Amino acid sequence: MKREIMITSDGSTTIHLPDWNEQYHSKHGAIQEAYHVFIDKGYNEVALTDSISILEIGFGTGLNAFITYLESKKSVRNIDYVGVEAYPVENEDIIKLNYVSELKVENEKNIFDEMHTIPWEKEHQLSSKFSLTKREQFFDAIDDENRFNLIYYDAFGARVQPEHWTAIMFQKMYNALKKNGILVTYAAKGSVRRAMQEVGFVVERLPGPPGKREMLRAIKK
Repeated sequence: MKREIMITSDGSTTIHLPDWNEQYHSKHGAIQEAYHVFIDKGYNEVALTDSISILEIGFGTGLNAFITYLESKKSVRNIDYVGVEAYPVENEDIIKLNYVSELKVENEKNIFDEMHTIPWEKEHQLSSKFSLTKREQFFDAIDDENRFNLIYYDAFGARVQPEHWTAIMFQKMYNALKKNGILVTYAAKGSVRRAMQEVGFVVERLPGPPGKREMLRAIKK
């Protein structure tokens, strides 16, 4: 599928798929969306513990993993990060992304690069507090049980991939979370909220990132 680099409204880049008219991140601001949805409404809401485990559905460009790594440097807790991606982004597209310069963290460029060059299916310690495991896997093959404190649900939207927004998928996410675990997503459709509730999640509607009125946060009680 053809991929094009696109500048979003906050100056950060994303990948545009013209065949689907879909982007990897919000066209209203890739970095802004990532911080609002996944850090502010997810990572910052997890109870303070010595360590947390995070599952990302849609590793994609590595933006969510990278900003989570940057956040890990501000705290004392260890992060075990697992990113699942069915179709890894090619390096020729990764090198065109401007997250390091837009975030003004040129001294961390080696970490962003390493996130994309390390082998898949193995755990890698990128710092004393952050480990990354990339899994090349279809989302419907996920079978983790009671492992994660937090899920970043960042699959492509229901318009182009409705199979990722069903009760079947959210049952897998529910199973993967520990008690009181949190799932956050940019999505806000009523059908998505109902699918989450069907499998047992307690679901909150929250203010969305720029360009979206609402987003969803689901908790495994």
